[in-house]
Amino acid sequence: MKPGTPAPDFTLPDQDGRPVSLSDWKGKWTVLYFYPKDNTPGCTLEGQEFTALLPRFSEAGAEVFGVSRDSGKIHCGFAQRYGLAVRLLSDTDHAVHAAYGAWGVKKRFGISSEGALRTTFLIGPDLRIAAAWTAVKAVGHAQEVLMKLSDLKKG
Repeated sequence: MKPGTPAPDFTLPDQDGRPVSLSDWKGKWTVLYFYPKDNTPGCTLEGQEFTALLPRFSEAGAEVFGVSRDSGKIHCGFAQRYGLAVRLLSDTDHAVHAAYGAWGVKKRFGISSEGALRTTFLIGPDLRIAAAWTAVKAVGHAQEVLMKLSDLKKG
């Protein structure tokens, strides 16, 4: 998924079971970050950093969504346990991960496995990819996305 390409539309339930469709956000900026698993250190840190900056994303006219394969029930517990305010979407069959290229082979501790790739997309009001990050490191990533959003909005 490169900048300028149309973002694949989707409908996924959030942690409360409410459906979220990308097409509903036409005319607004959307941050879609894919992460491997709730309740893990890196994913918790990433969610906390996006939550801390959520007011600034909102001021910039952007909605932030985290996407993993976890169920809504697990998302609810995760959000409550760590005070996350970001809406978490459940992609249990990883179809949306695959559509965005956020699913594939990864190596951890020398072992290859297939799974979610930590990837983020900034989607413009025209529902096209405005920016993309692959092989994301959780620390400082939310700030990096916010800075890119600010730069793109300046023109």
